[in-house]
Amino acid sequence: MTETGTVAGNDADLSPEQTHPAASQHHTLKYHLLGPSLTKSGQDGVDQKKVSEIIYNSSKGSKYFTNEEAKGKTLTVKVNRILAKKRELERIEAQGGLRSETKKADDYIAELEYGRDLSQAVVHIDCDAFYAAVEELDRPELKELPFAVGVGVLTTCNYVARQYGCRSAMAGFVAKKLCPDLICLPLNFEKYTAKAKEVRAVLERYDPRFESASMDEAYLNITKFCEDSDMSPEDAVSQMRAQVQEDCKITISAGIAANAKLAKICSNKNKPNGQFRLPAERATILSFMRDLPTRKVNGIGRVFERELNAIGVKTCGDIYGQRHYLSRLFGEKAFQFLMGVYLGLGKTNVRPAEEFERKSVGTESTFHDMSDPKELRDKLRWTSEELEKDLQRTQFKGRTLVLKIKLHTYEVFSRQVRPPKAAYTADDLYHFGLPMLAKLEKEMPGMKLRLMGLRCTHLVSMKKGDVDFFGRVRQQPKIMREDSEDSSEKANVDANGWKIWPDDEFEDAVRQERQDEAEELERLSQEVRASATGSLSAYNPDGAPSDYRRYGNGFAWRSILEEERAKAEEEQQQKQPAIEQWTCPICSVPQAADERAFNEHIDGCLSRQTIKEIVKTSKDEPAESAKRILDPMPANTAKRKRGRPPSGSHGGRWFEVSDSEKRTKRAFFT
Repeated sequence: MTETGTVAGNDADLSPEQTHPAASQHHTLKYHLLGPSLTKSGQDGVDQKKVSEIIYNSSKGSKYFTNEEAKGKTLTVKVNRILAKKRELERIEAQGGLRSETKKADDYIAELEYGRDLSQAVVHIDCDAFYAAVEELDRPELKELPFAVGVGVLTTCNYVARQYGCRSAMAGFVAKKLCPDLICLPLNFEKYTAKAKEVRAVLERYDPRFESASMDEAYLNITKFCEDSDMSPEDAVSQMRAQVQEDCKITISAGIAANAKLAKICSNKNKPNGQFRLPAERATILSFMRDLPTRKVNGIGRVFERELNAIGVKTCGDIYGQRHYLSRLFGEKAFQFLMGVYLGLGKTNVRPAEEFERKSVGTESTFHDMSDPKELRDKLRWTSEELEKDLQRTQFKGRTLVLKIKLHTYEVFSRQVRPPKAAYTADDLYHFGLPMLAKLEKEMPGMKLRLMGLRCTHLVSMKKGDVDFFGRVRQQPKIMREDSEDSSEKANVDANGWKIWPDDEFEDAVRQERQDEAEELERLSQEVRASATGSLSAYNPDGAPSDYRRYGNGFAWRSILEEERAKAEEEQQQKQPAIEQWTCPICSVPQAADERAFNEHIDGCLSRQTIKEIVKTSKDEPAESAKRILDPMPANTAKRKRGRPPSGSHGGRWFEVSDSEKRTKRAFFT
């Protein structure tokens, strides 16, 4: 009787995942397999339950399915730990505890509210089914037919195909089961990047410093444009959309709000070819966020959504009721991020993506299953050489080196090391990466890899700064201070005084989640095709997945923008007439061909050289001479009167003085 009551009581405290683990995990896996693009527009009326059943049954038995199932079970364990911790916190709260956590949360909310900026008009634009729209320009007959771009994995599909449940980041063979008449076109990124440049040329008219978030989306701050043009934000965006359609022959949708986070949510409201403005009023923003599902927020992916859902946070309005638990359950950064989500706050400092401080520089590649130790070392050498190219291009070196691998079972592992000096050459990267690879081989004998990557973090800039009078390079602004012990309030603003939001880290995590999903689905699609034809897998690591990594996600897109900017600057310099320069014979640094300025520079170099020689000479003097000059007193001063130098000394320095040179003593008052 007692045991039955105890079990019943425990069951009452457990989540459905704990009381019915098999059924719950089955249901959760089906939802997880729906993919990261579940919230894409154009799917109203689609039976997602039917879609999930088709995806589930189509991928069952594959390595991908097995890995997703294992990840789901691991996440279930994590969720159960979170729930157990929450129950403990609830018990402490019932006994009068957690008051400090509640006060801390309320104080932080008050601080955020105090800094709320409602004066800006920020716009997020998103090209409608961009790749598909570009293809339709060459093949107008496709407009009324269901078609997608991408063979192994759909990168996008038109709105006709979306009515069948097809969407981006879906395996091609699954999409074919949802829509047997689906037409799949191969990717043509040269065509898409050319069209993206046309769109960006229009956006520059409204905000020259707009931010390209990816090939087909961007953020703009049109506050100044509206003031100068005496236009409302709605009219300005409507005009911009019309100009894009006229000049580029494609349509875009837009969201207008007080910050970037809200603008991105709003841009999905009236797709395709529409716009939505959220009034810049505090009460309206809080009401808008209250009923918004957490998954609609950029930075909350499938994993984080499930964790939040487990503790009762299904909408952004639910966050407030759990505010005193969040830092204990998810950490301080997640607490800060979620508080900003609840209040509808975000960044307003829109600027070119290539100007944002880099947190890391890395490269990775996918390949055929590989287990031979020599092949793995050759791949590590090749990866080191590729990373060196990226580090030279971006002018950084890293104080931390991270090795990432993905097994043939899709499991991901990483190791990191801090070299004795910041690394950037291929030799150093390989030298410090090899022990990490060897350690992984020892931990997992016979491991078979399908992905390897290297990444440098805690970056140090290699760009040369101005030189001061003494030839020293002036200190550059610090790129990253992740390892700093000082987390003062200055850490909340950047070098230009802009508020720093924790959003980027969460948005990057979601972007990485989508990228990994696309690569894994590509592999699954090729395995299915190989199985259907009875041939061996013809997986091509240099095909669509690699192209997608380069062009189709925010990480690679920034590198492309940096390359374009550097190329434009180089072309601009070539157009300018060559400037005559004279090389300084002292420091060998080229100087402008101006006789007076050149002579002044040489004088300065000579002065520096003289100072250096004096310093060197003083260092080279014998120790005895240095002691004779610098020692102010003899060792034994215990009985000497204070304030009077000893006999034979002058001002605390020792000299030999003859009797004739001794001064005659005189009375003080004479």
